[in-house]
Amino acid sequence: MSLTTTPNSDRLHITILGRVNSGKSSLLNTITGQQSAVVSDTAGTTTDVVSKAMELRGIGACLFVDTPGFDDRSILGKQRTEQIHKALERADIAILMCGGDSLTGIPDLSEERTWAARLKEKKIPTVFVVGKTDVRDNTALLVECIKEEFSQTPVCVSADSADSVEHIRLAILEALPEDYRSGSITGDMVRQGDVVLLVMPQDAQAPKGRLILPQVQTIRELLDKKCIVVSCTPDDMQSALSALASPPQLIITDSQVFGRVYEMKPEGSRLTSFSVLFAGYKGDIRYFVKSALAIDSLTPQSRILIAEACTHAPATEDIGREKIPRMLRQRVGQSLEVDIVSGADFPQDLTPYDLVIHCGSCMFNRKHVLGRVERAVSQGVPMTNYGIAIAHLSGILSKIEY
Repeated sequence: MSLTTTPNSDRLHITILGRVNSGKSSLLNTITGQQSAVVSDTAGTTTDVVSKAMELRGIGACLFVDTPGFDDRSILGKQRTEQIHKALERADIAILMCGGDSLTGIPDLSEERTWAARLKEKKIPTVFVVGKTDVRDNTALLVECIKEEFSQTPVCVSADSADSVEHIRLAILEALPEDYRSGSITGDMVRQGDVVLLVMPQDAQAPKGRLILPQVQTIRELLDKKCIVVSCTPDDMQSALSALASPPQLIITDSQVFGRVYEMKPEGSRLTSFSVLFAGYKGDIRYFVKSALAIDSLTPQSRILIAEACTHAPATEDIGREKIPRMLRQRVGQSLEVDIVSGADFPQDLTPYDLVIHCGSCMFNRKHVLGRVERAVSQGVPMTNYGIAIAHLSGILSKIEY
């Protein structure tokens, strides 16, 4: 998969925020080298979140996110501020534009102070930036105020400066989280030359003529690792095994056929699923496995939250909306209450739930998923994911790879 086709969920999310007319959109356009966002002297030009994917040398695939002004006092200001908060749930790094459009005199940093505190609370590394330096008369004073207020030297940029992009790039490199990495879906499960069998149902849930994103990403990584990839459907798994000279080192399947594939698995082959792999790639696999044990404590009066990252139109026998609830009710009782949310809809208060079961999150970046995990942990609510939950319900969690 080339850098230009990297899914947004696998990009470093860099969110630009600041006051109305602080130069956020101009900065985005300067960095991307194109008119990605509309620029105007009129306050509140950016009314919605604007995203632009690109590559930065030494950093790789990034997604820059331009947000509305956080001091928007218009009738829609509250809704726009909510968009900023949602954008920050995905932010790996924040660029905080300081000073607004006050180009002369003593700068007011009260709004920036509030948002800098929020970013610190969310543990989002922050790059402080002074924009519009080509027309600003108080640049030197603003820089000194930022140093004193935030103990950080800001980056000074202007729309007509060719050096601005390089200054921003270096600041982002310096601010990168220590644990930031491009990551690996399969980790150390495979080595060069290993035969990996992919067992992928092609039912109503599979998009016609295409594979789903986790399958595509996993196949690409396996090829990059010089593995030998063999693919089949569950109905053809026995034929695929018979065609191989020896059992595959690893079998990766769809979680919904975990039990069926396990029964056909050769003794020497290890087994996992795409959802389980993404539980480790995007989330906290240890917490997910530990939380799956909460299934054993559920009662007919329990309440479950199932969360999907994407907002697809569900087809017949949808895994999250149909299959997992059915498996849980067969185990616990038909009166078990199950709520379902999708996309950005994820409750702030999770305490009404006895368990949260999240999808594989192929459409979310890792920061977004870990933010949801942190919310669950802080509220004492167990949270697992589709693959881990199904493996536990099928009685094979201790027998799979993760």
